[in-house]
Amino acid sequence: MPQDLREQLTKYLTDAHSIEEQALAQVRTAPDLAGDPELAANYRKHLVETEGHERLVRELLEARDAKPSRLKDAVMAVGGKGFLLFARLNPDTPGKLHAHSLSYEALELSSYELLWRVAERAGEADVAEVARRIRDEERLMMERLESGYDRAVEASLRELQPDDLKEQLRKYLADAHAIEEQAVQLLERAPKITESTALARMYSDHLDETRRHAALVEARLRAHGDDPSTLKDAALRLGALNWGAFFQGQPDTPGKLAAFVYAFEYLEVGAYEQLKRVAERAGDHETVATAEQILREERAAAVRIAGAFDEAVTASLEAPGVS
Repeated sequence: MPQDLREQLTKYLTDAHSIEEQALAQVRTAPDLAGDPELAANYRKHLVETEGHERLVRELLEARDAKPSRLKDAVMAVGGKGFLLFARLNPDTPGKLHAHSLSYEALELSSYELLWRVAERAGEADVAEVARRIRDEERLMMERLESGYDRAVEASLRELQPDDLKEQLRKYLADAHAIEEQAVQLLERAPKITESTALARMYSDHLDETRRHAALVEARLRAHGDDPSTLKDAALRLGALNWGAFFQGQPDTPGKLAAFVYAFEYLEVGAYEQLKRVAERAGDHETVATAEQILREERAAAVRIAGAFDEAVTASLEAPGVS
C-alpha cells in the first residue's frame, strides 16, 4: 500500500477518535436533559456503545504506532460540552437536544462511511470491519432517535398553556429560519471548497432549495405577525462561516464537507419534524404543510449527499501528495 494512503487512513482514524470524544462529552449528560424515560434510556444505551467505539478506534491507532490527537480530542470534547450548554439555555431543551443528537449521529455515520471507503481502498480489512460495525450502530441510534420525536416534543411542551403554545410555535419557526440562514451560508461556500464539478453542482442545486425553504418559513413567521430573530440568524450565520474556514484548512476537504453537510441535513430534519408536531398541536395546518414539504426535500437532499460519498473520498484522495 502506498505510504501516503496509509498516512491518510491514519488521519481519518484520528479524526474519528476526536469525534467519539465529543460524542462521549454529549451523551454522558444527555440522559439528564432528555425529559423522558425512554429517550434517556436510549442515550444511556448509546453511551455504552460510544465507549466501545472510542476504544476500538484507539486500539486501531495504537496498532499503527499512532496516537489520538490530544489537541483535536480536547477541542471536540469542549465542543460537546458547549453543545450541552446550548441545550440547557433553551426552554425546550429536550427538543433541541433531540435534533442536535440526530445531527451528530449523522456526522458520525457519514464519517465512518468515509473511513470505511478509505480503508477498502487501502486494503486494510481490519479497519474497514470496525468502520462498518460502528457505522451500523450509529445508524441504529439514528433510527431510535427518529422514532422519538413525539416524546421529545411532549417533553418540551409539557408545562405550556394553550396561549404559550402559540408563542412557542413562533419560536420554533424562528429557529427553523435561523437554521436555514446557516445552511445558506454553508452552501454558498461549498462549491468553492470542493473542486469536484459534480459535487459543486449538487451543493449549488440544494442552495436554491434552501433559499426557497427560508422564504417559506419567513412567510409563516409573517403570518403570525412576527419577523425572523435577527440575533439568532446572525449567530448561526457566524457559525457557518467559521465551519467553512475549518473545512478550507483541512487536507481532505471534500470528504469532511460531505460529512458535515449530511449531518446538517439531519439537523434540519430534526427541527422540521418537531416544528410539524408543534404546529399540529397549535392547529396551524399551513405550517404543518410547509414543514412536511421542506422535510421531503431535506430527506431527499440527505440521500443525494450519501450517494456522493464515493466521489467525495476520491476528490479527497486525489489531492496533491495522496496516492
